[in-house]
Amino acid sequence: MKIIKRITTWLEICASTPAYGGWILVGIAICFFGAGINTMAGWLYVISGVSFALLGVAAVLPPRSLVGLVVKRHPIEPITAGDSLTVELEIINSKKQPVSLIQVTDVLPFVLGKPQQQAIETIPAQKSYRWIYYQPTVRRGVYRWHTVDLGSGAPLGLFWCRRQRDCAATAIVYPTVLPLTNCPLIDEIGQEDSLKGDPCGKPLQTANEGLVRSLRPYRIGDPMRLIHWRTSARYGELRLRELEMMTAGQDTIIALDSAASWEEDNFEQAVIAAASLYFYAQRQQMQVQLWTASTGSIKGHRVVLETLAKTNADEDAINECPKSNPIIWLTQNPLTLSSLSRGSRWVLWQNLTATPEKVVVNRDNPGIVLQADQPLQLQLQKPLGL
Repeated sequence: MKIIKRITTWLEICASTPAYGGWILVGIAICFFGAGINTMAGWLYVISGVSFALLGVAAVLPPRSLVGLVVKRHPIEPITAGDSLTVELEIINSKKQPVSLIQVTDVLPFVLGKPQQQAIETIPAQKSYRWIYYQPTVRRGVYRWHTVDLGSGAPLGLFWCRRQRDCAATAIVYPTVLPLTNCPLIDEIGQEDSLKGDPCGKPLQTANEGLVRSLRPYRIGDPMRLIHWRTSARYGELRLRELEMMTAGQDTIIALDSAASWEEDNFEQAVIAAASLYFYAQRQQMQVQLWTASTGSIKGHRVVLETLAKTNADEDAINECPKSNPIIWLTQNPLTLSSLSRGSRWVLWQNLTATPEKVVVNRDNPGIVLQADQPLQLQLQKPLGL
């Protein structure tokens, strides 16, 4: 059966293969030809000859109908996991005759979904047909596929042929960004700044007058450290600094332990947490970067999302995580927590397949131990060390 399937597939791609009706007509033609040999009746030879001629014409026409068809793919806009990709293809008929009864198949990678098919009744001469479909997504990632199949059995439907067109596609599915209303991991990371120094020995101080570009009313969930107390006392209500930067110019680094081994579900949660923490820190007007083992420290809305979309566990440790800046360390390995620099934070996922280890929470490097049975968003918003 496998050999027959391989032969049929080869004929379908390189020439044409009989359809169900074609096989029936082949059997009928052979029967009439055999009957003509036994009876020497001329009309039986005529019927078998006409049948074979019809089969020959039906085998030649479908491949010819696909000649001159060009497939053009429009760029696919990135989306967030859970949304649907908008895929747009344009099939151009460059011939001077119309083309009828075409089947277009976009061969998606199996991890993304089943191949998508569209039947086209007619494409007029020198015209094009635009096909738009929406492919649901479940998980983040960078998905690539390269071919589109054009199939036809026109005009008789006795034979079927398929031709591949190179039409590369790249679809980027970003990880989900949780709408955090508060996050102690970010809000409290600068509280020790007055007690530690920069590499040159100069103490860090938070900026007050001179760096505040604007003030706005306090909203529930805003970090207390951004409150401008002098202005709040003057107006009788809490006022918040819109721009708050540290005079030492250091960046907070959200570091994903991507070089380590992870359980699959834990790593997917870690990627979501990294994206959520990064964009929460940006909303709080903080200088923030993302670090992974393969890319090093990066920043920027699109760059960060694309990096998190394609990152994987067990990556090559090409870059070393900086030790001079405050770090929010996302890991599944509790042994790495002891090497964090002072003032850093951590988020630890429990490895359910390994022997549980006791995590020591200290004042200098507090963090969060995540529970698998609780929502990630609520756990990222809870106080440290609880």
